[in-house]
Amino acid sequence: MTSVNEKQKAESQVNFQKKPLSAGLYFVATPIGSARDITLRALDILASADVIAAEDTRTARKLMEIHGVPLGDRPLIAYHDHNGAQVRPRLLAMLEQGKSVAYASEAGTPLVADPGYALSKAVIEAGYLVTSAPGPSAILAALSIAGLPTDRFFFAGFAPNAKGQRQKFLEDLRDIPGTLVLYESPKRLKSFLGTCETVFGGERSAAVCRELTKKFEEVVRGSVAELNQVFAERSVKGEIVVLIDRARGEGADAATMEEALGNALKSMSVKDAANAVSEALSIPRRTVYQAALAMAKNR
Repeated sequence: MTSVNEKQKAESQVNFQKKPLSAGLYFVATPIGSARDITLRALDILASADVIAAEDTRTARKLMEIHGVPLGDRPLIAYHDHNGAQVRPRLLAMLEQGKSVAYASEAGTPLVADPGYALSKAVIEAGYLVTSAPGPSAILAALSIAGLPTDRFFFAGFAPNAKGQRQKFLEDLRDIPGTLVLYESPKRLKSFLGTCETVFGGERSAAVCRELTKKFEEVVRGSVAELNQVFAERSVKGEIVVLIDRARGEGADAATMEEALGNALKSMSVKDAANAVSEALSIPRRTVYQAALAMAKNR
């Protein structure tokens, strides 16, 4: 394994506290990109737990090295979807011995599109402590910067690969009254966005967030149709989160919209007027904004 870059280690290392932990399972959220996004409490737990379990032991070992957390002679155990049935009894036996077990996903928050649910359920049923050190999450990071409503959202994970199954999957989400959040692979992004336009229509506001917190972080915002066109003409790499606004019904005719815009533009900027009318009449913001621009230009 490649050794940790000394400069990266020096820049990222922070103080942590090693202290006794009660017997139990401690879920530890880990950075999705920048190593400095880890929390101090997460480092405390990684330094103090009797046992470290991880979705990817190489990633966990590297993260601990970056932050100067010694593993020492403590066990570092791989736990993931493919070996969970075999490893869970071993971890439960360690809890029975009074040990504390820290579990870290490869990146982000355990159980959120990552392994850990079956382990959590088994530990809870056995009567042991289950707690978490919350932290990085690609879902929340994407919601923060996408420019879409966050009052309600629905995380749907990965859509199926097969076209027919993917379309049915998205059709079931079409009327969710909140922002949809989905993960997608770079190889499938083009076909995914094409299906999104078919199912949701082209007018819905959306965003594609790529490589969050990393060097080449990118956010592309626009309508579903615009994003479909953008990514049909380019190839991308990295981890991707796609967000799609809730349905905005055509709640008023053109005359009603124009009347509302005329009144709003008397005291508001074009942008604020478009936002206000879009929200009040449940008309897509893009439609209202274009009408507001034309109205302001003709005045």
